[in-house]
Amino acid sequence: MRHTDDEIDRAARRFERLADDLDPATIEVDHTDDLRQVAAVSETVRADEARLRETVEIARAHGRSWNQIAVALGVSRQAARQRFADKSHA
Repeated sequence: MRHTDDEIDRAARRFERLADDLDPATIEVDHTDDLRQVAAVSETVRADEARLRETVEIARAHGRSWNQIAVALGVSRQAARQRFADKSHA
């Protein structure tokens, strides 16, 4: 969704007013270490999923069967194929 220049200017002015009203001496800080950890682990999962998809595509390009890939993944052939076939080039 694109915003107009006017909408962006209004939002920037609202932000400036809010920032000016903040008093560092009285502000309560919410500890977000747990949420940061959730975000970090989530990013790791996404990266690992991308690497897994890539390795499955490479295995398929090398002529590996869905059954061989399924054994390596510890799932059924059907589960492996359903998960990766539509995204695999092989």
